[in-house]
Amino acid sequence: MAEFRRALAVWLVLGIAGLAVFGLSLALGSVSLDAAQLWQALTGADTGTAGAIVRELRLPRAAAAFACGGLLALSGALMQVLLRNPLAEPYVLGVSGGASAGALLAMLLTLPLWMVQAGAAGGALFSMVLVATLARRDLLHPQVQGGHHEAGARLLLTGVILAAGWGALITLILAIAPESRLRGMLFWLTGDLGGTASYGAALATLVVALGLSMPMARSLNVMLLGETVAQSLGVRVGRVRLGTFLIASFSIAAAITTAGSIGFVGLVVPHLVRLAWGNDQRLLLPASVLMGGALLMAADLIARTVIAPAQLPVGVITALLGVPTFLYLLLRRPR
Repeated sequence: MAEFRRALAVWLVLGIAGLAVFGLSLALGSVSLDAAQLWQALTGADTGTAGAIVRELRLPRAAAAFACGGLLALSGALMQVLLRNPLAEPYVLGVSGGASAGALLAMLLTLPLWMVQAGAAGGALFSMVLVATLARRDLLHPQVQGGHHEAGARLLLTGVILAAGWGALITLILAIAPESRLRGMLFWLTGDLGGTASYGAALATLVVALGLSMPMARSLNVMLLGETVAQSLGVRVGRVRLGTFLIASFSIAAAITTAGSIGFVGLVVPHLVRLAWGNDQRLLLPASVLMGGALLMAADLIARTVIAPAQLPVGVITALLGVPTFLYLLLRRPR
């Protein structure tokens, strides 16, 4: 009961912080609004320019930022348990590379935005199926040999090799693309929430992914002790590994399709949560979602206001924030 109250307190603090950042994202920009103006814009009482800016531009963008940040943080936390590697992050298994290749190919062919998003989703799912097929024995029937976690290593190597192949294809597309399209391609590769009008799919995916992850939280805690221990305690390791992989992969696909490849959120946020509140997955997974969403909303707010009216790719801001944070965490980590 005490642990549950502690978890509720943590989630409440992070939720309040997220709501504060969400409000700032709606109020601040090239046209700043006070609380009364913001309320009128949200309720529809203001039908002028300010109301249109809030309801049609800032609200979808902030909601998409929260959804994508939550998805990336959740998938990063799941990947770190799946691979038992603190450096694992959402893009480590090549799903991001497949999505990027599909989206850039659609851009190269000057297809409409929905086709770019469809290309990203198709590339991500194709890469996910390819990894699952090549490493199906490691996912379904993991074996620990010589005291080492061989299955996680083989799965990781499979993803790294596929990511290298996707990277070569992306470089080829960029090399043959006309200069007029390079700017849009580079913005997509670094993550961009500009022009985001649809966030329902990402939010729905986040709710479903978290809902499916929470029943596995106890099993994930046991798997941190090693798969041999988990099997001896009755955990169906193959089923948990496959479920973790699928939830993380679909989360990554939804985030990339909505906002492009945004780095460091899925790597840094789970570590920040562990540093502050421990490694209990029952607390960590929802806390990572809330912190990841708040962090990406804050990064997007900085990206669109620091040199307003021009905008920066949000992935640049997350990298500038994530690199020193992660180096600090590494320096603090005991030998």
